[in-house]
Amino acid sequence: MSSVFLVVGLGNPGSQYAGNRHNIGFMAADVLVRRHCFGPWKSKFQGEICEGSIGGDKVLILKPLTYMNLSGQSVAAAARFLKIPVEDVVVLHDELDIAPGRVKLKRGGGAGGHNGLKSIDSHLGQGYRRLRMGIGHPGDRDLVTGYVLHDFAKADQAWLVPALDAVADSFAMLLAGDDAGFMNKVAHLTAPPKPAKSAKPVETGAAPVSDSPPPPGPPSSGSLADALKAAFSKITRKD
Repeated sequence: MSSVFLVVGLGNPGSQYAGNRHNIGFMAADVLVRRHCFGPWKSKFQGEICEGSIGGDKVLILKPLTYMNLSGQSVAAAARFLKIPVEDVVVLHDELDIAPGRVKLKRGGGAGGHNGLKSIDSHLGQGYRRLRMGIGHPGDRDLVTGYVLHDFAKADQAWLVPALDAVADSFAMLLAGDDAGFMNKVAHLTAPPKPAKSAKPVETGAAPVSDSPPPPGPPSSGSLADALKAAFSKITRKD
């Protein structure tokens, strides 16, 4: 029997925030919608929502337009109206404490300083699943706000695009509750290619010189003839 899930991508509305690290949740939601051919976005629940299916399960994807700090208002309104229990809510969000391109799954627990999660916790509770999408840490707490509200660099596209695609390709396993399978597949899809083994160069021209003596073998025809000649002369020699 299929279930109904509410998948929430977190971010801030407006073109000035579209490329921000803080908006990776919006980006992941958009890729899911495109990859799984969802219907059009509609304005509802203080956000944008669209409907489709992934792996046989009905899925509603929500992007709250309340700004990050008030995300919980939109998420709780949608979950309650659609009668979706908190355990069937999945939130996609940026995570400072995970390396760029890595993802981790978690159910419940604290918000870890993330204002969007704090808001959802206060309006809906903590029993939802979180897909924590690593963006790395600037190294200093005082730099965090500027870091998350700054666009991804061009060089980041090398890991960002494969990570978003891998999440979308593997999402049916997440919804099915196969967390380990989901994580393994994402890791496989985002692993850097292994360097090809280089073949040993083939030398042309003169044969290689070896320090070892050649293995013993049958005497050459010349050597054999000389040996026979010497033996014959011993037999026929007169004293």
